[in-house]
Amino acid sequence: MLRKVFFSLLVLIGLPAAAAYQLWPSAWTINAPMPNDVLNWGTDVAPERTLREKLHLPDGFQVNRYAVGLGQARIMRWTSGGDLLVSIPRKGEIALIGRDTKKTGRGGAIRALLTGLDRPHGIEIQGGYLYVAETDAILRVPFDEATGKLTGVVERFITGLPADGNHWSRTLRMGPDGWMYVSVGSSCNVCIEKDNRRAAILRFRPDDKVAEIYAEGLRNTVGFDWDTQGRMWGVDNGRDLLGDDLPPEELNLIQQGKFYGWPFRYGNNVPDPDFGQTPDPRVASAVPPAYGFPAHMAPLSVKFIHGPVPGLRNAALVTLHGSWNRSQKQGYQIMSVHWAADGTITAAPFMTGFLQDQNVLGRPVDTTEGPDGAIYVSDDYAGVIYRVSYGAATPSPTEPAMPAPERTTPPAAPAPETVAPQPKAEQEPENSGETPPAREVLRGEALFDTAGCRSCHGGDRPLAPLKDIVARYNREDIARLLATPPAAMPSFGQLKEDERLAIAAYVLATYE
Repeated sequence: MLRKVFFSLLVLIGLPAAAAYQLWPSAWTINAPMPNDVLNWGTDVAPERTLREKLHLPDGFQVNRYAVGLGQARIMRWTSGGDLLVSIPRKGEIALIGRDTKKTGRGGAIRALLTGLDRPHGIEIQGGYLYVAETDAILRVPFDEATGKLTGVVERFITGLPADGNHWSRTLRMGPDGWMYVSVGSSCNVCIEKDNRRAAILRFRPDDKVAEIYAEGLRNTVGFDWDTQGRMWGVDNGRDLLGDDLPPEELNLIQQGKFYGWPFRYGNNVPDPDFGQTPDPRVASAVPPAYGFPAHMAPLSVKFIHGPVPGLRNAALVTLHGSWNRSQKQGYQIMSVHWAADGTITAAPFMTGFLQDQNVLGRPVDTTEGPDGAIYVSDDYAGVIYRVSYGAATPSPTEPAMPAPERTTPPAAPAPETVAPQPKAEQEPENSGETPPAREVLRGEALFDTAGCRSCHGGDRPLAPLKDIVARYNREDIARLLATPPAAMPSFGQLKEDERLAIAAYVLATYE
């Protein structure tokens, strides 16, 4: 009991990672690709020849880089004109990768379609609008798919989504019934939520701003999709800090009005050690998962394949982003999921090799079928979009690298109840801007301590050493990271923008 109380206090002051590292048993292991997960450092993009050697696919498939230099590439959506939209939450940006007009298997120029957004994640296109899910709102803007250009101003269409705590991403999909579906993860690892819109999938009627809770008890269902029968399936991320092998990650058949167990049950309705004895009338009818993946693999996307891809017709691809709360990393791959005629579900490796001897090459997030029939994969670790095709390998590994991203200013005009996209500079020098005044650095030092940052990043044996910060990042980069912390970091929702910038000023002045 004392240990649980102490751990709760540590969470409140931002010390869970340090406690796991120094004080507590192996159930609280921290083992993430720290440069990416904590510092937002990616990895050098592997040469194409190396990718072909290290990434493994079923016979007949090959991989090439479709686009590079994207940063935290997350959700993808194709336009009818053949451009690929990608959400980049930490940049606050929706990027557009130009269509492959030369049929080389590589995308065209990259430009910022929307900027200045609050952690954009889910993307949809419907009825002449581009919809974007921010953490606390759904935006929409008139959009011409044929030209890839915005044709109006951005409207905050739905506002007031819960935004406190952890699990900031919001996935947005338009269902086959015409409704808009939005997933909202829990605010915590495990707790009783005060807002019943958390750990749930919400839905909205077209042009209606009132949320309906479609399904609940889903801790963090980042990815969901519909099969050819119109059934919704979602992948749910289980809780942490129960050891290497508990609880399993889940593939759920998501049905309206159903409850899926969290925080009272996990896996095959196993009582949770913290809240398993808490009475709740929904527990008696909690729906167990249809299929389970090993613990901590972090499934982020499930997408059904509808094209004639060999071995994948009517199967689904599930991206496993990779563990952080496990003594030996696992996940970091894509699995294909198959349904037998009797409903039995099986899974097999589809794309592996992102994890090499516990070293991380990439972290897959989303998949999508392209207009050319290939499968495209986003990687928020390497900042790459991969193209996976079947048949002859094109282009050759000796072709030139992709052009650097181009930044253009999208059209916008301020209007009541609208938010105009904010332009970005063409290219901002590393660590640009004036040196912050000494009082700002001192304020940042105090906030660095009160937020618990020093427990992980200070001392003689830091969990995540802060090295080469000045060479890699400026104040705005670090402030954005604090606004969108990864799973291995606590939430900093209590910090205001000026406080995040002050911490960044201190970090840049102290850790070179």
